[in-house]
Formats: sequence, structure tokens, C-alpha cells
Amino acid sequence: MRHVIRAVGLFSAAVVMAACASQVPPSRLGDYLALDKQSETESLLAIDQRPLVAGLVLISDTAAAKAAPNLPAEGMARLGEDLVQDIGHVLPVVIKEVIPVEGVNSLEGNRVRFSELAKQHGLDYLVVVVASSTEQEYPVTLFLGWTTHSQPGYRRDNWSLLEFVLLDVKRGQTLLHAEARGWATLDRPTAPGINQWYPVVYLRPQDPERRFWPPTYEGAPNTLRVVSFNQAAKRLMVKLENEWRGMLEESAAARRNS
Repeated sequence: MRHVIRAVGLFSAAVVMAACASQVPPSRLGDYLALDKQSETESLLAIDQRPLVAGLVLISDTAAAKAAPNLPAEGMARLGEDLVQDIGHVLPVVIKEVIPVEGVNSLEGNRVRFSELAKQHGLDYLVVVVASSTEQEYPVTLFLGWTTHSQPGYRRDNWSLLEFVLLDVKRGQTLLHAEARGWATLDRPTAPGINQWYPVVYLRPQDPERRFWPPTYEGAPNTLRVVSFNQAAKRLMVKLENEWRGMLEESAAARRNS
């Protein structure tokens, strides 16, 4: 009976942790863009010209309470390059250019600001992606060589969020909206020097056996964030591809039934 109770308790704890993680970090998109839910009925299928030629606006947001530092400039640029490639593979959208923004406050306001930005670059469509993350660090006991020899250290969990919106700025409509989250963990000893095992980044909890070794002890937190955002980007692409396929299937079913 005790085993059953323990199993139920562990399952309940896992459910609670998953539910909490689904809300961390909080959504930041609303600070940059008020979504018009009614306009989402105007889907990509309603646009005659495909693929759409769009610009990518990648916003690194660190303004929320308890927000973690995001990727450094080089890492954010690499994330933008990956998004340009991956979005074109899952949606009928070609990203013409990455449009830089100066600071998190540069696009405060409403959809008009995005329309002005698109007009400056000669574009009718924009892909807006807001990147944010939250971290928590706490002391743990680390084991060398995964054996009984231990050393004090720290564990840092990073939760990342990518929020995606495809805008028809000319018509003022939202064509597609999705979000995805990533989670990774960094273990590091109190003192450096045991780089055979630490610092190390894990994919928790989805793949705890997969490990990434940061190139330097000092740069380990940035490696953690890169891994976490990469996981969020992969999940985002899956969601976008499923959304697009769903649109095509619904349209084909409607034609068959008409």
C-alpha cells in the first residue's frame, strides 16, 4: 500500500511541476502587441500570394519580474538565423531579412508601430518573435564520475519561451499565433577544475541522459540558455507545422463536403 501511495505522490508532484513550468516564464507578447482574436480567422489560406515574403523581428525581452538574462548578442543573432531557415521549412513564408530593434522599449505601443517598421523595409508581412526566460539556482551535491565521491555545487534551471506571431501589417490582421517553451539545467561545482564532468547542461526532464559540456566554466550559463532556447525553437517549429497542416486538411475537407 505504501508503494502505491508513494507512486501516486510522485505522479502528482510531476503533474504539479509540469503545470507550473507551463506558466514559466510568463507571456511577454502582450507588452508589444495586442492580438486581435477575430482577425485570426483570416488564415494563411486566405492570402492569394504564397509564399509570403516577410521580415523577422526578434525581440529579446528581459523586462519581466525575475527575468533571466537572455542570450548575448551573438547567440541571439544565431537564433535569428536558425528561425529564418526553420520557418521557411514549415510554413509558406520566406524571411527576407531580420529587422533589428534597439532595446526592449523600441516597439512599445500597438500594431501601428509594427506597420511603420514594415513600411520602412518595404514589407507587407512581419514575423514577430519575443524571446524571454526565467532562471532559478540552488545548492546541490554533485557526484564526480557519477559515483559516491561528492562535491558541493549549484544547479541552475532555465525555462525559456518563444512567442510567435505572423502579421499582415497592411490589413492589420494576425495570420498565425503560437508559442513554445524549453527547459534545461546546468550543474556546476562550487570550485572549477573538474571539467571532466562539470559544468554540464542537461535536457530536463525530457531527456536527462543527454548532456552538453560548455566550452568554459564562466560561459556555462550562456550555454544553458542556448540549449534551452534551442529546445523551445524546435517545439515551436513542430507547432507551426501542425497548424499549417491542419489548415490545409480543413480546407480540403471543406472542399470535399461542398
